[in-house]
Amino acid sequence: MSYVDGFVIAVPTAHKEKFRLHAETADAAFLEMGALRVLECWGDDVPGGVQTDFHRAVQTRDDETVVFSWIEWPDKATRDAAMQRMEELMKTDDRFNPEKNPMPFDGKRMI
Repeated sequence: MSYVDGFVIAVPTAHKEKFRLHAETADAAFLEMGALRVLECWGDDVPGGVQTDFHRAVQTRDDETVVFSWIEWPDKATRDAAMQRMEELMKTDDRFNPEKNPMPFDGKRMI
């Protein structure tokens, strides 16, 4: 049985290519740390819900697109080790340096 981390974010639609490049860089690091695969899903047909939905969860604006991403790990132990390693990499690896690879979205609204 796999272990999965899932994320929903609101990305400025005009920054789709910036997001793709940012994700490509970060995703490679997750794969190096043992992830089986990483999927980035650009919202195309994401309807609004009656009580809640992805749009409300991440407070999308008119000029933003919902993105659903997930990382598949072989198990929780591999994932936990990778997350611990990522904390260290944030200080030393440019792929996780916000000045060298800035997030093209508001990380505070990520769920």
